[in-house]
Amino acid sequence: MSNKDLKGPLTVIKGIGPETAEALGELNIFTVEDLLEHYPFRYEDYRLRDLTEVAHEERLTVEGIVQSEPSLMYYGRKKSRLNVKLLVGNFLIQVIFFNQPYLKNKLAINEYIQVTGKWDMHRRTITASEMQVGPSNKKETLSPIYHVKGSVTVKGIRRFIQLAFHQFGDKVEETLPQALLRKYRLPNRRDAIRMIHFPQDEQDIKQARRRFVYEEFLLFQLKMQALRKFEREQSHGVTHSYDSMKLKEFIEGLPFPLTNAQKRVVNEILTDMKSPYRMSRLLQGDVGSGKTVVAAIALFASHMAGFQGALMVPTEILAEQHAESLKSLLEPFGVRCELLTSSVKGKRRKEVLESLQNGDIHVLIGTHALIQEEVHFKRLGLVITDEQHRFGVEQRKVLREKGENPDVLFMTATPIPRTLAITVFGEMDVSVIDEMPAGRKRIETYWAKHEMLERILAFMEKELAKGRQAYVICPLIEESEKLDVQNAIDVHAALATYFLDRYQIGLMHGRLSADEKEAVMKAFSSNEIQVLVSTTVVEVGVNVPNATMMVIYDAERFGLAQLHQLRGRVGRGNEQSYCILLADPKSEIGKERMQIMTETNDGFVLSERDLELRGPGDFFGRKQSGVPEFKLADMVHDYRALETARNDAVIMIQSSAFWESAEYSSLRESLRKSDVLQGEKLD
Repeated sequence: MSNKDLKGPLTVIKGIGPETAEALGELNIFTVEDLLEHYPFRYEDYRLRDLTEVAHEERLTVEGIVQSEPSLMYYGRKKSRLNVKLLVGNFLIQVIFFNQPYLKNKLAINEYIQVTGKWDMHRRTITASEMQVGPSNKKETLSPIYHVKGSVTVKGIRRFIQLAFHQFGDKVEETLPQALLRKYRLPNRRDAIRMIHFPQDEQDIKQARRRFVYEEFLLFQLKMQALRKFEREQSHGVTHSYDSMKLKEFIEGLPFPLTNAQKRVVNEILTDMKSPYRMSRLLQGDVGSGKTVVAAIALFASHMAGFQGALMVPTEILAEQHAESLKSLLEPFGVRCELLTSSVKGKRRKEVLESLQNGDIHVLIGTHALIQEEVHFKRLGLVITDEQHRFGVEQRKVLREKGENPDVLFMTATPIPRTLAITVFGEMDVSVIDEMPAGRKRIETYWAKHEMLERILAFMEKELAKGRQAYVICPLIEESEKLDVQNAIDVHAALATYFLDRYQIGLMHGRLSADEKEAVMKAFSSNEIQVLVSTTVVEVGVNVPNATMMVIYDAERFGLAQLHQLRGRVGRGNEQSYCILLADPKSEIGKERMQIMTETNDGFVLSERDLELRGPGDFFGRKQSGVPEFKLADMVHDYRALETARNDAVIMIQSSAFWESAEYSSLRESLRKSDVLQGEKLD
């Protein structure tokens, strides 16, 4: 729709004045095009139904002949009930109208009427919400329902769209190439607009929706792929040339064999590193799937190619754990690894910074201390960030700028559903480790009611007696009048009383300072604390192999992805681990969540289910979801169309025809207008 007529203000439509245009502006409808693209979100079905085919309590529309004088009864304040008998085919039924006394004068014996309402099969009654006098002459039996606001009504917006289409429908231009319309058997744009606003049947709605969903996804994916293309072409990265035989020796010398999934993602990462373009890859892997080993291989390859590597993680304790792991893997092969956090101070800090600048340190592991001004690399070639969603875009950018367009690998243990990954991270390549190392024990997960707490604590005591440790997770820090949930402070006090002097009970929550949190976690890591009561601040990156039990209070208040992240804090050692979900969910969704958690340990399965239950905005959190808003498309339910559109976009952006052929001019125009590529030269 690039015609200037459609870009005109609403007042060019005969029948829409300045006042109406202002009211429509409240709905973000300012042009003829906006109005035609204000799609219905559902349809009321006014097709006449046969009563023998209608289920109990179903909504329906019937036509019949009035058989009795209407009887009106008042009750309560201004409340009324109007009854009338209606002959529908061979059925004599009763129709009830609540609080519509004025209809009494409109109903006469032997008159034809249509009524719409809810069917009570047992009493043979319809509780009517709408009525029309006279035999049906309506052709459009599917009535579109639109989002409205203020003084704008559904009836009004239907009329305005009708006026707009009647006047400007022939100005609608095609945006998709004919080849794609033929390939997917999609209606042209003008027909699709007519079918979605004025459908003759359900097939019209289905075909029009199919077309617009694909179009929305395609336009979005073209932006993402074009962004990726320009980023790659403009940022010639470092080319990692390394000795493949030495890398093979390193991999064979690892303490355990790689899983097939690890081998696959290592190959994807190394292929990127060898190319002249800058790598921008997201590595997803469930808790314990072996992302650190993959990072070590990439860092070793970078070192052999003569570059330095950096690994940035969100917390100090996680940085220490990573440094320990990487030193044990890399230092036997002559790779010097060092740690830089805010705790590294004075003389030691100075030494680290000098060694880094002159190239004696090959791999630097740390927190956001890595992005401070005083940190200078000699030749940074590979940047890895772990739990990348915990860092702001700016922090990640600053670290990248420490080198000359280094390759970038983002790692996350938050399983992001494929549908979201290819949308939100569409400009990145996505690698997935979807297989767990052999011999890892499945965490046994149980759903228990609060009255079973005594039994759970007795079981915890048995685990502690074996020298193990336990987490207890609570949703809130202190008691809240609004939410009747267990809070960390009360639970900590109760457990300290229960275990008396037998075991040490620690407390951790978001109000503690970073140093206080570190101190508590260190005490737990070294088994000075046996039971850690905490809010969800332990969700990311704490590795205590001795912890074998986790109890989550009010588990129904967490999403599946978060429950899975929390559960991943246990099961890191050789012993059998347990996760107990304490929950009394009231809703069906809450019950379903608990059930799903006990059935699977697969983070990707859970994340897909979580997305289905919560929707994309809630999955990431509404404020910073990074999830694009679509008019009709739904990433969860239309994921096949999303994948198809992405594949098509990848092929188009790489082809010269897309950039040169007149057939793609509308799509190129939409890219030119997109905020993603402002100022880019497209032709």
